[in-house]
Amino acid sequence: MSTDHAETLDRDKLFTARLHAARVRPYLATALFALHVVESRWVPTMAVDPHWRCYVSPAFVDRTPVAELAGVWVHEVSHLLRDHHGRGDRVARERGLTGPGERLRMNIAADCEINDDVFGDGLARPEGAVEPSSLLLPEGQLMEDYLRQFRLGPRFQHLAWLDCGSGADGLRRRWDLGPDGAHALSPQEQDMVRFRVAEGITGQPGNVPQGWRRWAEQAFHPPQPWRVLLGAAVRSAVAAPGVGEDYSYGRPARRSAGIPGVVLPALRRRLPRVCVIIDTSGSVSDAELGSALLEVAAIARVVGGRRDLVTVLPCDAAAHIVRPLCRDASMPLIGGGGTDLRTGFARALRQRPRPDVIVVLTDGQTPWPASRPPSRTVVGLFHRAARYNEDDPDYRPDAPPEWARVVTIGSAPTGR
Repeated sequence: MSTDHAETLDRDKLFTARLHAARVRPYLATALFALHVVESRWVPTMAVDPHWRCYVSPAFVDRTPVAELAGVWVHEVSHLLRDHHGRGDRVARERGLTGPGERLRMNIAADCEINDDVFGDGLARPEGAVEPSSLLLPEGQLMEDYLRQFRLGPRFQHLAWLDCGSGADGLRRRWDLGPDGAHALSPQEQDMVRFRVAEGITGQPGNVPQGWRRWAEQAFHPPQPWRVLLGAAVRSAVAAPGVGEDYSYGRPARRSAGIPGVVLPALRRRLPRVCVIIDTSGSVSDAELGSALLEVAAIARVVGGRRDLVTVLPCDAAAHIVRPLCRDASMPLIGGGGTDLRTGFARALRQRPRPDVIVVLTDGQTPWPASRPPSRTVVGLFHRAARYNEDDPDYRPDAPPEWARVVTIGSAPTGR
C-alpha cells in the first residue's frame, strides 16, 4: 500500500473534479453530491463504504489530473448505486468466497461491470482503470457473471493495489467509520438517492450508456423475490418422486429377467403436466390478473418451455373453460363473481390426462378442498395488507391448507 506524504487534502481540486463529473454525467449529480468526503492516509487512492462516505488519499489527489479524478468520482459512486457491497456479501455467502484474495477478485469483477461503458463522452479514463477487454473478458456483463470467468494468477498481479473499499465488496476496511460514524446516509436516504438517479436516467435514455439504462430499469422495477420462490416451488413439485412417472412396456423392467415368460413394465420419467387455476373473482384486481399471466409464462419455462403441457383454468364461483396454453395466446380470463376454487380443483382433476401439478393463483378469499388432491399443489397468494368482506366485517378467509406449498406474490418473500 502506498504511503501518503501530503499534509492536507486539496479539496478545491477534488471538488472541481466532482463538479466536472456532474456536468458530463448530470444524471449522477445527486449521487455524486450525496457522498461525504473523508481524508484518509490509509487509502491507496479513493474508496467508498456502504454508508456513502468517500475516503480519499491526499497524495493521490495531488498527483492525479482533474479530468481523471472526475472519472474516479463516477467510478466510486457507481459501486454504491449498483449495490456492489450488498451483492458482494450475498455472493460471498452463496459461493463460500473468503479471504482478501477473493475480495480482490470481487472488486475486479465489480470494476469490469462499471468500466465497460462508463468512460468517454467527456469523462476521462483514469490511469489503471480495469476494463473487461484488458482482461480478455466480454463486455456488458454483471459482477456475478465476471466472477465465474477468471481466477487470480500472474496475469492479475498488476491489480494487487486495487481497493475501492467496502462499498465495492462488502468487507469492512480498517479506515471505515462504520454505521455509527458521522455523516452516514440512512438506508432510506440511500434509496432516495438511487431513485433520483434512476429518474434522471429514464428521463434522457438516449444519452445514457446501456449499463446505466439496465440499472435504472431494475431500480424502478426490481426483480421480484416471489417469482424466484414460486418458480422454485413449482420446480420442486414437478421434480418430486412419483410426479411425471408412469409404467411402460416400451422398455421391459430389469426384473423381467428373474421371471421367465413374464414381461414387466418399466417405470419411465416424462415431463409433468401442470394446470394453473387463476382466481378471476371480483375481489381480484386487473393488475393481479396481469401478474397471474406473467406467472403462467414463467411456469411454462419450468417445464422446459413445453406450452402444450400447461393448461389454464379461470375460476370464480364456477370453473370455466380449460385452455391449453399453446393454443390461445390471448388467454381470456372469464369471471368476476364470487369465489369457490373447489370447483376449479374438481374441474382440473377431471382432465385427461390428469395434471401432475396444480398451481393456484388467488387472493385467498375462497374455501379450499377438504382433502389433499392426488396432484401436488402450489398456491401463489396475491399479497393483501388486509383481507376482508365488506358485507361481513368479521369475515376472515381460511388459510391455504397445509398440504399446499404457499408463496406470497407481490410482497417480501414469505412461504412454507
